Amino acid sequence: MRAISKLLARLTQYITEAAIRIFGPSDDAYPNIGVQPFSGDPYKERTANW
Repeated sequence: MRAISKLLARLTQYITEAAIRIFGPSDDAYPNIGVQPFSGDPYKERTANW
């Protein structure tokens, strides 16, 4: 009976940790630099060198 209780406790902890990770705040470490302007040349089908 104690083994079943431990199993259920570990299963519950596993599921709640996954839910917290999915629905919690993002932990990405991207810099806040804003939108970058496009500095390349537009694609021209006739000049492609494939």
